[in-house]
Amino acid sequence: MPEFKEITYESDNHVARITLNRPDKRNALNEHLVADLKAAMAEAESDADVKAILLCGAGKDFCAGADLSQLQRVARNSVLDNLDDASGFAALLLQIRRMKKPVIAAVHGRALAGGAGLASACDLVIASRSAAFCYTEVKIGFVPAIVMAIARRNLSEKRAFEILCTGKTLTAEEAERIGFINAVFDDESFDAEALKYAAEIAQLSGSAIALAKSLLYQTDAMSFEQALHAGVEMNAIARMTPDCQRGVERFLTKQ
Repeated sequence: MPEFKEITYESDNHVARITLNRPDKRNALNEHLVADLKAAMAEAESDADVKAILLCGAGKDFCAGADLSQLQRVARNSVLDNLDDASGFAALLLQIRRMKKPVIAAVHGRALAGGAGLASACDLVIASRSAAFCYTEVKIGFVPAIVMAIARRNLSEKRAFEILCTGKTLTAEEAERIGFINAVFDDESFDAEALKYAAEIAQLSGSAIALAKSLLYQTDAMSFEQALHAGVEMNAIARMTPDCQRGVERFLTKQ
């Protein structure tokens, strides 16, 4: 197990719980936190006992976006320095998308800028009723550039423009209504509901989720015909997995 400085990691009931652990900084993202997240995701992916990953934040907020010190460096960095810095965060989002296991963001409090992007990069997003999402970059003359790739895939063009280019704050209920998140739970029971939600996902077929996740995200850049062809190939692969063969046998036996 790697040693983590900016997160906590625990595993129970087939769920790895990764918690952003900078509550005094509202879990703001810096290079150390991003590195810890990459290592923790890799650890969960390699652990055969883990079937789902739950991403949480310590303290009052899920994640406030980029750390102030990170923003201060932006002003004095060279273009190459900024490219390197931005690439580190982009690599984390890509890592989450390429993982075989489902990653669930459990958002309480505020998810701002890169924090909203980090949550949306996860396969599923649940939130407490008082949670709020906002891409605040435009308010300081910045662009939510890296996270736009995900928001544009999660939302319609008009909705994506609204939240990315105007800095509108979304309540949890509104975020659920427009399809930005999956479910909302009461604040008082949120921690328990989040663990229950992740545990239920963890009970599903790991191979089926891994193959379905891979195909779903592959089709982003495909034409309809290409997506159908990829579906045919994945269909044939899925039939050969032990989970599918056992599932079909159980179904036929019940029949």
